[in-house]
Amino acid sequence: MRNFLAGLGAAVFIAACAGGAVPGLMMREAAPVTATSPHILAAVAEPRRPDADRARDALRHPAEIMAFAGVQPGWRIADVGPGGGYYTRLFSVAVGPTGHVYGIDRAGTPERPRPLAAFAADYGNITHLTAGYQGWTIAEPLDAVFVSQIYHDWFYPQLGIDVPALNRAIYEALKPGGVYVIIDHAAQPGHTINTADPQADIHRIDQAQIIREVTAAGFVLEAESPVLRNPEDDRSLRVFEGDIRGRTDQFVLRFRKPA
Repeated sequence: MRNFLAGLGAAVFIAACAGGAVPGLMMREAAPVTATSPHILAAVAEPRRPDADRARDALRHPAEIMAFAGVQPGWRIADVGPGGGYYTRLFSVAVGPTGHVYGIDRAGTPERPRPLAAFAADYGNITHLTAGYQGWTIAEPLDAVFVSQIYHDWFYPQLGIDVPALNRAIYEALKPGGVYVIIDHAAQPGHTINTADPQADIHRIDQAQIIREVTAAGFVLEAESPVLRNPEDDRSLRVFEGDIRGRTDQFVLRFRKPA
């Protein structure tokens, strides 16, 4: 009997090794990402970053934002509305050569080309998509979708975006367990976006509105970061007003697609 049990134990061990799961010998989970993780520090220190980007770091806290998003080497990230590419560059270095970043952008013109077009190819792991913020497709499941300071813009009629449909599309684009991170300028509770006159709008959004809309698409609100909060900001002012520009009270939300 003793020999039988010993043989059975060996068989179980071999079978478990073949399947990858051995009680007590499971591989350790990856260490949590922090603002001082090597790949995060490397992204912030990367020498190709423009001086204009570095000058914004003190207000944008990129290391803390990437750590909050949980960015890992090898990730696939969609940066929706990349603008000048501030986060696109950071993500490219942080995910490394085994990862990939998709800049989801609008089409430029010869007179006003999109900034990302000038450097995307230089990084080797950035794909610049210019079909607009809605209707894009990516052939591989994503680990993260990142939207910084433009969610409120999606309601302006000139963009023609169906926001609930876009949130559902982002849900489908993410792999189970993937994250959806949104940064935006905070408005007063109950604020209504002025869709009739975008030029007069204050370019802010009520945080509760985003939570309602994103969770309605199936996401779970997992965490909020206070790193971009500014209690001195008058949330009734346009974000371009005087010395508040770049210093607005901003919320940072992380939603997760259930695994």
